[in-house]
Amino acid sequence: MKCPYCGNPDTKVVDSRPVEEGLAIRRRRECDKCHKRFTTFEKIENSLLVVIKSDGTRESFDRNKLINGVLKACEKTKVKYDDVQRIADNIERGLNNTMEKEIDSKMIGALIMDELRDLDQVAYVRFASVYHRFTDIDTFVKEINNLLEKDRNGHDAERYVKESTGEEDSTDEN
Repeated sequence: MKCPYCGNPDTKVVDSRPVEEGLAIRRRRECDKCHKRFTTFEKIENSLLVVIKSDGTRESFDRNKLINGVLKACEKTKVKYDDVQRIADNIERGLNNTMEKEIDSKMIGALIMDELRDLDQVAYVRFASVYHRFTDIDTFVKEINNLLEKDRNGHDAERYVKESTGEEDSTDEN
């Protein structure tokens, strides 16, 4: 691998260990010329996921975009960067496990909200305010009240997608 500092093509691996629950390998490398060290990651390349945005346009799934959105919601909270990485890992793994090539952006947003709801309530409300496009204080208050109520049926991404799209829950028919 080429040295990012001096461009020398000859580097050696000085340490290698599994990360992300064994789904990736972290390698510590050293340049043979300038002797500076740097880190690389090796992971399985997943199939290309396409995100269908709310306006109908399509774009490639971008893990960094997901991480940046979660980081923004987590600013000035006690959420650690490792937690944000774990959220991204969980969501990316879940999306790849669906075996779908195209994923609705609403599903990704709902999955993020599920993760944040369990991790940090402030980050959850911040993310929800952007995800649901809150326009007034009443909407904030409603979401906070929903968060404070004990959810007897549990919470999952499917419920948030239904709520955000206005779909009825057909499983409650008696």
